[in-house]
Amino acid sequence: MATNIVNKSHLQASCSSKQSHSSKLSKPKLLITRPEPQAQQLASQLNLAGYQTLCQPMFAYSAAANQSQLSQVLNTHQPSIIIFVSKAAVEWANKILPLSAWPTATTAITVAVGSATLTALHQLGIKQAICPPQHDSEGMLALPELSQVTNKNILIVRGNGGRELLANELVIRGANVRYFESYYRQWHEFDPHQAQQWRSQGVTGIIVTSQALLESTWQLTQNGTHSEHNNNFWQNTCLWFVASTRIAQLAREYGLRHVICTHGASDQAIITTLNQLESINDN
Repeated sequence: MATNIVNKSHLQASCSSKQSHSSKLSKPKLLITRPEPQAQQLASQLNLAGYQTLCQPMFAYSAAANQSQLSQVLNTHQPSIIIFVSKAAVEWANKILPLSAWPTATTAITVAVGSATLTALHQLGIKQAICPPQHDSEGMLALPELSQVTNKNILIVRGNGGRELLANELVIRGANVRYFESYYRQWHEFDPHQAQQWRSQGVTGIIVTSQALLESTWQLTQNGTHSEHNNNFWQNTCLWFVASTRIAQLAREYGLRHVICTHGASDQAIITTLNQLESINDN
């Protein structure tokens, strides 16, 4: 099944297919699935831009149980490279031990997965942090700083769970890798008919900024929807805004037809993509 993904020509194709049913494509009402407070922050920005939003966080952040281990990990592992895989990883790690007080704060190579994570590090005084052009594990692995890592100690700061590609590849390259989970995700439970409520509330677009969020949200659109019309809406009509080409590929495998890649999980990346979509529609 054809899927509209990522670039301007695909955005134009998506708009054209919808405009065959309407003289002008209206702004989508957007479901925001990321946790608070990021969900409300994004909603506020989108509201200012004229978009209706509905915040439905799929999970909440909570403090990790291993907080007391951070100092020990830093002192024993003595990482020369520290990788933060999300803005939340930065913020929760800083709550446990201010980043400026980390033993290698000024000497370690600090890598941020994306622009929002990079900004969080800069705001906490880690000015030397770097970020790949492609905001995912593959992008970080392409950095020159991570190409020659034999016998180097690397610390990956993240939440519980997540992809293992980054750590596995760094180990293959000869690095000594350790994780520190600075926060936990507490996934919410939803009524099986939750997606039907979204339909009744007028949702026509969904923003997902991670693979786990896509999996959770997509599953809700499949559960308890006894109406073929509802199923066809999420698959064939709804706009799915995703943060990376990898997530877009998974969305394609789910059979979602209108997938638009924002090339980043930051508020600005999402708003820029929406502005591009609106500009194409206006033309």
